Amino acid sequence: MTDAATDLQRHRPMLLGMAYRMLGSTGDAEDVIQDAYLRWRSVDRDEVTEPRRYLSRMVARLALDRLRERRDRERYVGPWLPEPVITAVLPAPAPPNDPQETAEQRDTLSVATLYLMERLNPVERAVFVLRSAFELPYDEIAGIVDRTPEHCRQLHRRAVARLADDRQRFEPSRREHAVLLERFLSAARDGDLARLRALLHDDVVAWTDGGGKAKAARNPVLGADRVARFFAGIHSRNRPAIVLLELNASPAALLGLSTPQAVTFTVVDGRISGLFVVANPDKLARLPLLASVT
Repeated sequence: MTDAATDLQRHRPMLLGMAYRMLGSTGDAEDVIQDAYLRWRSVDRDEVTEPRRYLSRMVARLALDRLRERRDRERYVGPWLPEPVITAVLPAPAPPNDPQETAEQRDTLSVATLYLMERLNPVERAVFVLRSAFELPYDEIAGIVDRTPEHCRQLHRRAVARLADDRQRFEPSRREHAVLLERFLSAARDGDLARLRALLHDDVVAWTDGGGKAKAARNPVLGADRVARFFAGIHSRNRPAIVLLELNASPAALLGLSTPQAVTFTVVDGRISGLFVVANPDKLARLPLLASVT
């Protein structure tokens, strides 16, 4: 390996985690890392005293440029959800050097929080990720997003405020999450509407992301009765193979339906408040356990 490749590889887990959180796509994050590598090769590295810091700024700027230029959300068919990433196979803990397990706060990796980040503009999202997940100082963030440190403080406060109400919902214990997951899947496979209904909040919402390439609801499914019927109908009829794992730092499942699906959810007061189902095959292709349910 060249010196440039060695330096990048040493910091790759952190850099990939940063780019993924900013973009919500492993493929886009990998492209950013490749672009950063090509640029890093041309840098006089003898003049760089802190490669990690230099590369962090480079990757953050490249990811921010992609956010500003992105138009794919405008053309996307149905609800858009972030591309899920495996952080552990239950019940084993996540590997300590996993590329997506690098932030100080696991919260910024969850599908729910990444989904909520879509309501932020590119600069707000960059500031939120760099400050909340990686604890960069405001003066350093300011140099990345071309704002003053004080403006970055304001942008971070604004982003936190826009996400605060919903983010409070996404912090159940891991044990509670895992138990609910297994109970939910069991009830759905049995087609037991009463059991399913008891596991769901009255105002539960289910988002299904097929991207126009897999069968999925074009609009969010609202309310406990509709959500229970939706999942009972699919699971009891098909009785899919199931692999339990950890996606985006939360208990989750891969389902072997005609088009495989990845399912995660949020919990409030012991009941499911939001379900996130990714069926778009492009977003699942990188999951190494996908073959076990197909």
